[in-house]
Amino acid sequence: MSGSGEDIERRFREMMMRQTPAARLVMACRMFSTGKALVRAGLSQSHDGETLNFRQRLFLRLYGRDFSPSERDRILTYLGTV
Repeated sequence: MSGSGEDIERRFREMMMRQTPAARLVMACRMFSTGKALVRAGLSQSHDGETLNFRQRLFLRLYGRDFSPSERDRILTYLGTV
């Protein structure tokens, strides 16, 4: 069975909407936990000789592009002191 991308998206959305709100919330929480575990595992394995601590590397991986360089430096400094 094959279908267009739009058809697949529609069928997926219909399948998801048949779930109860609680079931969709549980699914979202599990996906978030899995994503967080994958990021943590990746950061734990790659230090690349950096002087940054784990929290600083986590911040850069998740939010580094969301801030200006000066804001990012200020946040990294704070994360290095807590």
